[in-house]
Amino acid sequence: MNKFKTEIKWALIFMGVTLAWMLLERLTGLHSTHIDKHAIYTNFFAPIAIAVYVFALRDKRATDLGGKMTYREGLMSGLVISLIVGVLTPLGQLISAYVISPHYFENAISHGVANGLATIEEAEAYFNLKNYIIQSTVFAPVMGVITSAIVAIFLKTKPERSQD
Repeated sequence: MNKFKTEIKWALIFMGVTLAWMLLERLTGLHSTHIDKHAIYTNFFAPIAIAVYVFALRDKRATDLGGKMTYREGLMSGLVISLIVGVLTPLGQLISAYVISPHYFENAISHGVANGLATIEEAEAYFNLKNYIIQSTVFAPVMGVITSAIVAIFLKTKPERSQD
């Protein structure tokens, strides 16, 4: 467990930042009065998510690896963070749906139907907690792995060791 202390810390930070973003979206009306703009502005979270991975891998390099990190070490650390985030994601969705924004799904359904974007059946099938848990539990770790693979390229400081 101590071996993954940094990864656990940054996965928890990632989840905290994600929940803070959800709260910000709700407070700015993106889950209610401005729900028509939600699909655009929710994408602004991507640079924040990437920044968290950059800080996480920099921390791993500085704290656990003595300031030197191979690409593989960075990638593996990012993979562990992504795995933990994937495990925590359903809890984050539950907190978002029941605590932060309990009316989001009904608002999204109403908006989609009222604007002819979907039938009631299509909107209800898409905008529900089960679907969001499934989507985010797959999407978050996949994007974490991709982000880690890219960030590790820029943060590596020592060449890969040969396997001779």
